[in-house]
Amino acid sequence: LFWYGCPHCYHFEPTVNPWAEKLPADVNFKRVPAMFGGPWDAHGQMFLTLEAMGVEHKVHAAVFDAIQNQKKRLTDPQDMADFLATQGVDKDKFLTTFNSFAIKGQVNQAKELAKKYEITGVPSMVVNGKYR
Repeated sequence: LFWYGCPHCYHFEPTVNPWAEKLPADVNFKRVPAMFGGPWDAHGQMFLTLEAMGVEHKVHAAVFDAIQNQKKRLTDPQDMADFLATQGVDKDKFLTTFNSFAIKGQVNQAKELAKKYEITGVPSMVVNGKYR
């Protein structure tokens, strides 16, 4: 689990990305946003929206950079859409997807997952549903 506002998660990306690319085909690596309220939820919903749109892999690093280095908050959906448009993401599609029932359901699933695995901080990794 990760949060775009976490400097440790940001610095973990250059390590985890090459590792994840080399995993065997039968190993599933999935990023899950941690959502503990406030900006955590906003950023998590943004990630899930980008993932649903199929563009997460194209803008993930840029979102991290905007929040960590450029100090953009990106907690308001319109601000997110404006920033993401500079990265080639369709604003209207982003906002529609962000506010969709499907994304709300994924937000709830991510929150439940963090509770299930007793995640108290990020970055965190869960292996085979039991190791963290």
